[in-house]
Amino acid sequence: MTSTTFSLCVYCGSRPGTEPAFAEAARTVGEWIGSRGGQLVYGGGRNGLMGIVAEATLTAGGRVVGIIPKALVEKEWAHQGCTELHVVDTMHERKRLMADRADAFLALPGGIGTFEEFFEVWTWRQLGYHDKPVGLLNVAGYYDGLMTFIRTGVEQQFMNDWQMDLIRVGSDIATLLPDLVQAAGMAPEARIEAI
Repeated sequence: MTSTTFSLCVYCGSRPGTEPAFAEAARTVGEWIGSRGGQLVYGGGRNGLMGIVAEATLTAGGRVVGIIPKALVEKEWAHQGCTELHVVDTMHERKRLMADRADAFLALPGGIGTFEEFFEVWTWRQLGYHDKPVGLLNVAGYYDGLMTFIRTGVEQQFMNDWQMDLIRVGSDIATLLPDLVQAAGMAPEARIEAI
């Protein structure tokens, strides 16, 4: 393993989105990880929010583990500056390795891939395949509609409140990230007061 204090898997878009707040959140998350001696585990791309969070982590002194399938190396422009860059054969390998290398998971704004990865680790948690905390960073209300829809599932009794309790949802990075890391039983180094 590594000498980092914690390893956070971040799912996010390979595009920047329309709101400047999305890029700012990705940058702040990366700075938070790196400035505390942490490790980012992510999809290995250098475009969009993926590239922003990776660059910010590296610039702040953190380790970055990128994991990308061969088929996406050109499409997502694999980030050659990662501390470790793993090129794998399939998406299944990518997601398994990302999950194995992480202490906790966080979804930032993104598209269908981000949704799928978030729902998969949440599903794995409810099935007992792992006991790692799962977070959703609701930047600029991006996930408001999703959370409304998910609560409909609870109201219609396709889900239970305990399943909702398996995820941590928040819009404040300074609160959500320490909560995830502490829930994982890891202690970030307090190199800076706050971001």
